[in-house]
Amino acid sequence: MSYLVLARKYRPQTFDDVIEQNHVTQTLQNAIQVNRVPHAILFSGPRGTGKTTIARILAKAMNCKEGPTPTPCNLCRSCREITSGNAVDVFEIDGASNNSVDQVRELRDNIKYMPAHSALKIYIIDEVHMLSISAFNALLKTLEEPPSHVMFMFATTEPHKIPLTILSRCQRHDLKRVGIAAIASHMRSIVDKENIHVNDESLYAIAKESEGCVRDALSLLDQVISCSDGNVNHEDMIQMLGLIDKKVMFDISDAILTGNATCLLDILDDLYNRGQDIKKLYARLIHHFRNLLVVKIGRRIDKLTDVPDHEKKMISDQVKQIQGTFLNQIIDILFREESTIRFSDQPKLALEMIFIKLLQVKPTLSIDTLIEKLDALRNDLLKTESGKHALSQVLAPASSEETVKNISIPSEKPVCEQSIPVQNITDKQPLSNVSPAQEKPGRKDENSGDTATDTFYLQADKNEPIATSWQNLLKIFEKDYPPIGACLQKSVLKKLTGQSMELEVSGSNFEINRARNDKSMAAIRKVFRNYFGRKMDVVIHAKPEEEMNFEKKLTRENELRKEAKSHPLVEEAIKTLNPKQINIKIIQEIE
Repeated sequence: MSYLVLARKYRPQTFDDVIEQNHVTQTLQNAIQVNRVPHAILFSGPRGTGKTTIARILAKAMNCKEGPTPTPCNLCRSCREITSGNAVDVFEIDGASNNSVDQVRELRDNIKYMPAHSALKIYIIDEVHMLSISAFNALLKTLEEPPSHVMFMFATTEPHKIPLTILSRCQRHDLKRVGIAAIASHMRSIVDKENIHVNDESLYAIAKESEGCVRDALSLLDQVISCSDGNVNHEDMIQMLGLIDKKVMFDISDAILTGNATCLLDILDDLYNRGQDIKKLYARLIHHFRNLLVVKIGRRIDKLTDVPDHEKKMISDQVKQIQGTFLNQIIDILFREESTIRFSDQPKLALEMIFIKLLQVKPTLSIDTLIEKLDALRNDLLKTESGKHALSQVLAPASSEETVKNISIPSEKPVCEQSIPVQNITDKQPLSNVSPAQEKPGRKDENSGDTATDTFYLQADKNEPIATSWQNLLKIFEKDYPPIGACLQKSVLKKLTGQSMELEVSGSNFEINRARNDKSMAAIRKVFRNYFGRKMDVVIHAKPEEEMNFEKKLTRENELRKEAKSHPLVEEAIKTLNPKQINIKIIQEIE
């Protein structure tokens, strides 16, 4: 007798033998007990999870001499014929090779005949999604109203390819992937029966490679047993099946987390020379870092990580000193670069570039650690007077409308009382009470104490219109003091006398404060003095906030963000964290 592979030799023969599909087997057993088994059933799910096996067990349960029964005897003629695959009343049809409309019509014509010796004539169509549309249409009426002695069972891995008209006529049962632990336990029972020594680590490696498919796992186990002398060596098994040992994955992750570029590239080169599939290696690497992150989170580890207990201990030890945010950064890069590996003609070179990119990622601190560092920095700042002043300036509430800052009170009667917008001044009103005077280089101003040896401007003509004088002054500011000129571009000339000038500045608090600070006021007075030939007092008003439009509010928010970023505490946080993770949000403007 020819050798029978393990997948066939240890195929489940009752519902209780099926691995981890209780939601399906229990439903079918209950349906049999209450005589509510439908005439058409569809089993869908991943490959090798028991679709056809459950269909055969259900066929035995329905045609058993003791049945219909939830537990077939496997001793009667019908059960033995179904087990051996030569039952005359149970037809197993491969949908991939019998998918034409003529073959379905032949099946439909044979349905009318009664079963030979069983209770039901059962048709099991595997890979039913491979039937053509014409074949499905030919089956519709028969599937909806078959004879009482006929039962249909369909199996497929791709139910979305089946027409809805067929799906609506079937009771559907979805099978799930089998867990790694369950597959390893199943293989353990088999090797014990076969008197073959295989350690648990090897069984888990095979189970992980099968990706939830019991048939694939047993096929790999068959291959391993065939190449051994009764004792399976783990290293030989890894080499023979071309698997990726978990130790290699831990070595790669450790090199990435510690920034060891030489070790990382050496491991990759060794795997490549051994013929490892780089794309498969990359998928395993993503899954490994995913397990690291799940263990680091520390919630529902047993459910979310399908790995043995000793491997969970190794993962826990590796991530003990690693921040979860750092692992998240690595996984993010791995996912974003997945298409690079998938479509690359040189996957090894592409993976090396990804490794280098991962090594450039700087570990970020946890929120608790960051808060501790910020508190320490704040305490250091509070120990110095300059630090206290800087901290108070940042933490103090900003007022959107401030009291008018009076530099001096003019004593002379103003020449121009009306408000004159800078942009719309077209009158030719002469600037009276202002007599031009030529300043000499090096002349010392007796009031200010400053030596006027800087730039001297063209003197204002006594008949020069106010608008012209103001435009000339703006040009001077734009040329010699661009920041001040930008602030004054939105200004309105409110009053002008021989000794003083009153301006209304609109914009954000940042712009107004910039125009009012001591350095800016000194520059403004110097420009006015050089232009008019005499000392000019300047009074700056802030335009009421309610008159600011939406664009100015946005400017205000941007300036607040700039101020916040320039603060020492925030600068330290930006250095510590990834700059992309810094988000400054304006919560509320203080009225």
